[in-house]
Amino acid sequence: MEQVNIEEIVKQVLSEMKGSAGSQAAAPARSAAPAGAIPKTSRVAMLTGLENYDIKEYPIPELGDDDILVKVEGCGVCGTDAHEFKRDPFGLIPVVLGHEGTGEIVKMGKNVKVDSAGKPLALGDKVVTCMIFKDNPDITMFDLNKQNVGGADVYGLLPDDDIHLNGWFADYLVVRGGSSIFNVSDLDLDSRILIEPCAVLIHAVERAKTTGILRFNSRVAVQGCGPIGLICIAILRTMGIQNIVAIDGEQKRLDFAKELGASASVNFKDHKGIEELTEAVKDAFGGYLADFAFQCTGSPVAHANIYKFIRNGGGLCELGFFINGGDATINPHFDICSKEITTVGSWVYTLRDYATTFDFLKSAKQIGLPINKLITHKFPLDQINEAHHTNLRMEGLKIAIINE
Repeated sequence: MEQVNIEEIVKQVLSEMKGSAGSQAAAPARSAAPAGAIPKTSRVAMLTGLENYDIKEYPIPELGDDDILVKVEGCGVCGTDAHEFKRDPFGLIPVVLGHEGTGEIVKMGKNVKVDSAGKPLALGDKVVTCMIFKDNPDITMFDLNKQNVGGADVYGLLPDDDIHLNGWFADYLVVRGGSSIFNVSDLDLDSRILIEPCAVLIHAVERAKTTGILRFNSRVAVQGCGPIGLICIAILRTMGIQNIVAIDGEQKRLDFAKELGASASVNFKDHKGIEELTEAVKDAFGGYLADFAFQCTGSPVAHANIYKFIRNGGGLCELGFFINGGDATINPHFDICSKEITTVGSWVYTLRDYATTFDFLKSAKQIGLPINKLITHKFPLDQINEAHHTNLRMEGLKIAIINE
């Protein structure tokens, strides 16, 4: 994937939005679903207690002039869903989860014309949502300051209300006016389900590039080969980086890391102590430490270890801690100061990262990376409890809920 040309993207999007500006006259609400009549009610998977979803049914409300009704086709199960399923760290129960979703527009308010990038929207289009930015004017499609989405709302992490159709673990989702939405009709279902987690890694790589250390010929270590680390490897490979070492404790994941572009792998279970593990990483790089490293686990021990794998003057992107995972013990002198390590943190994504993600998914397929193989298990909505337990047992990579 070539370096994103920000100015050209802005010009293109502005041009598309200008081209649609002349057709803003009010039109009647478009309410006929192309695949048949819209039912009066929708099922949702409501998390009603720890480790328990109940399938409930609620009326589909009347849409406002700026709203969209989406028939859900599928949604991935995220690590955030697992946290909420097990511990409710956000205090949301009862809640309809699911934020890695996609579906088809079946009804639109009369004011809906284009998506967040200025691309026309019509009945039958396939869409994904990004964030609900509410009244924060600093986060826009054209924000070049890399402000992330902290404080924004997400479909699938909204408190329950009288609408109830607030998450993608459902038959239908009501997208409220002012939400960020993208037309992704040119992507297949599996790719669309992977957009949200891929955007997390697009953002991380963009953060890493700000250090000036991550380059075409860099030696890059990726620690943690769950879906996040594996996607990281695929993005790096799509960018043309070839010297990538994957580090994990599960051999099946390490094997798949090579399918997605890793040139070598290290199983930390085969090595005793950090010194022996560091030597194994050096051997995998042909006797060198990494120029740059991505830490993709939520383990404080893994964070403490990652500094040892990086050369003097190298860089680190830490993205493994979406929530508080505990304190890590490092030595500031040996790990940071004396090595002059440049470190960036990454958390979620910006709106612009979504647009870049669409191009990444197309590019990955063009060079033959089996990115869709990340989705290893698919369950219907009424088996969502088993889907989450399968995820907790780490029996697969990406688990998805698929509606028929």
